[in-house]
Amino acid sequence: MRAGSVRRSVLLVSALAGSLALSACGSQDAKGPADAGPEAQVTVTPAVNGKDVPLGAPISVKASGGKLTSVEVTDGKGQKVAGELAGDGTAWVSEGKVKPQTEYTVKAAAESDKGRKSATSATFSTAKAPKVNKLDNLPLRGDTVGTGMPVSITFDHKIDKDKRAEVEKAFKVSSQPRVEGAWGWVTDWSGKDRLDWRPKDRWPAGTKVSVKGTLGGIDSGEGGWFARDYDFDFAVGEDHRAVIDVPNHTLTMYDGDKEVGSVKGSAGSPVDPTRNGIHTVRSKAADEVMDSSTIGHGNEWMLASKWVTHLTASGTFLHSAPWNNSVGVENNSHGCFGMTTADAKKVYDFLPVGSTVEVKGSTSTKKTDVGNGLEVWQESWQEWQKRSALK
Repeated sequence: MRAGSVRRSVLLVSALAGSLALSACGSQDAKGPADAGPEAQVTVTPAVNGKDVPLGAPISVKASGGKLTSVEVTDGKGQKVAGELAGDGTAWVSEGKVKPQTEYTVKAAAESDKGRKSATSATFSTAKAPKVNKLDNLPLRGDTVGTGMPVSITFDHKIDKDKRAEVEKAFKVSSQPRVEGAWGWVTDWSGKDRLDWRPKDRWPAGTKVSVKGTLGGIDSGEGGWFARDYDFDFAVGEDHRAVIDVPNHTLTMYDGDKEVGSVKGSAGSPVDPTRNGIHTVRSKAADEVMDSSTIGHGNEWMLASKWVTHLTASGTFLHSAPWNNSVGVENNSHGCFGMTTADAKKVYDFLPVGSTVEVKGSTSTKKTDVGNGLEVWQESWQEWQKRSALK
């Protein structure tokens, strides 16, 4: 646990309505000199009659007239609650805050200033949250993804702006090898609040990544609380990426910096040009129906396509276009990059979810919004860092 987190947690203790002072629970088993005087007094916070304890603060155990020699806190499922003992042994603070509707048991051992030992215990339960906030994460646990993949967290309920810094602090990304990166707040295409972490540059191939979110007990605003912690890991695969040269109707595939093949295709027409910039493959589908109504063209077409690689949520795809007799000759799509079925499969197989596709030379002057898919590479590193709630 970070030292800064401990200090913040200690400050929050005073916000609770009450505490439970315990002395000599099990003292008949205490060992020490007969003339060692009184036992150390141990205080556990929170405790408001032991029931419906208010949310919003950590668990604190303090000793006066001595020091704590051990502290063990478990929840109703028997899982241990992580915490940190102060250097002088007089206080212990949990790593996170109390979670909604949870029973906790605290067991502590202490030793008085004159060497008298004692043991104490306490049990309390917390209040129910008015609303529980949950999340969806990408990548999923165990996924292997491309080198441009961000960590993307989408929340069920709104995160108030004044709560974002605390939520952001609760997440930690660690990797082997170590990679520099930063969190940024995004509005997802669905309208939900989203928190993404992107590396400064693309992940090195073969990186192992772990994401932990110590969210349980954090207030997200509007009556919402997080009821649990989250953790997942994923791996980064080979450095496969692509570059689309719009004027030359060409998509070139790269493995690292090595060109490994190219295909011909048709990008967006002058009326609906494909947008420039670095896009991220967000998902793929072997078979899909191209529905004009999903991109604002009414009921103009309904076409079956194969080997569809999705870039944006609004409908910019790489896909087969067997109906197009000008593939590789004319840019005449509605923003996608259409290819022959055979070439679309080559691209589909080569580009994993999380790989990047850079579009160059388009006449479009529009910039794709970061939340329209996993479009974190639409911004420079300096621009991206400004999205953090941590100032």
